[in-house]
Amino acid sequence: PEEYGGLGLGKESMVLVSEELSRAWIGVGSLGTRSEIAAELILGGGTDEQKQQWLPKIASGEILPTAVFTEPNTGSDLASLKTRAEKNGGIYKVYGNKTWITHPVRADLMTLLCRTKPEEKGYQGLSILLAEKPRGDDENPFPAEGMTGGEIEVIGYRGMKEFEIGFDGFEVKAENLLGGVEGNGFKQLMQTFEAARIQTAARAIGVAQSAMELGLRYAHERIQFGKPLYSFPRVSDKIVSMAAEILIARQLTYHAAREKDSGRRCDLEAGMAKLLAARVAWASADNALQIHGGNGFAMEYPVSRVLADARILSIFEGAAEIQAQVIARRLLDGTN
Repeated sequence: PEEYGGLGLGKESMVLVSEELSRAWIGVGSLGTRSEIAAELILGGGTDEQKQQWLPKIASGEILPTAVFTEPNTGSDLASLKTRAEKNGGIYKVYGNKTWITHPVRADLMTLLCRTKPEEKGYQGLSILLAEKPRGDDENPFPAEGMTGGEIEVIGYRGMKEFEIGFDGFEVKAENLLGGVEGNGFKQLMQTFEAARIQTAARAIGVAQSAMELGLRYAHERIQFGKPLYSFPRVSDKIVSMAAEILIARQLTYHAAREKDSGRRCDLEAGMAKLLAARVAWASADNALQIHGGNGFAMEYPVSRVLADARILSIFEGAAEIQAQVIARRLLDGTN
């Protein structure tokens, strides 16, 4: 919102920007994802003081947030989360391990999901801390006391470096408990899922569009048997399929964004958009690489990078299997 230094634009604008940036490279298209997650969390669940303190800094780019949710043995099963925060006077001390944390070295603020009520099992005892940290660098990635980490080598989605993180007495001010009340972490996190999945769908469409353009260009330039590749029906069929599927996924994603902007519940549409767009991105990248033939397997051709980038889209921000389960449950509930 403009009152906190933002432009006052909606999710539809966010989709447009995310798609276009990801069309060039998903690493760039993902730069705003963690800032959006943090802003959604604070806007929806923060106290007035927390909104005034953090939202203008996020909007201006003064601080870079990162999301610290996933653990080595939990994945999508957040109810089994083990990282705990023990309150001692005016601070929480955090203990536990997190994984698949994006760019935590350069981040200034972590939205840290942890268990503040160990006696309450499942989702009930979870809280979110707005954990401040100093920025690290290549020589000293994690200068904060009680925090260590190591980079995870990945096959794609490079540039947005992923890390495992360990906490051993890492301190967070008690006033940085999101919303000021313990036990609301899962509910607060759930409120961000619609926006996060819409944004991920937009990134997937950008990747799919990039793949189609690479395949189309190669099919036009590559000559076989005296003719360009696109003149062969099996090749042109792949291009047509990519174009049609991308358009369908794009329309669904923009529809979900407009529903979100209107204030209507859209978890069904957001989940469908994310699930479909991720599948379309992978299919488009696969088809584009096939059009390249053996050259597509060479690192010098950008389609190989696009294929590797596309694979993550069915995993993060809600694995495809979880998305399908949530969508089916919503349809069966008849609550849409």
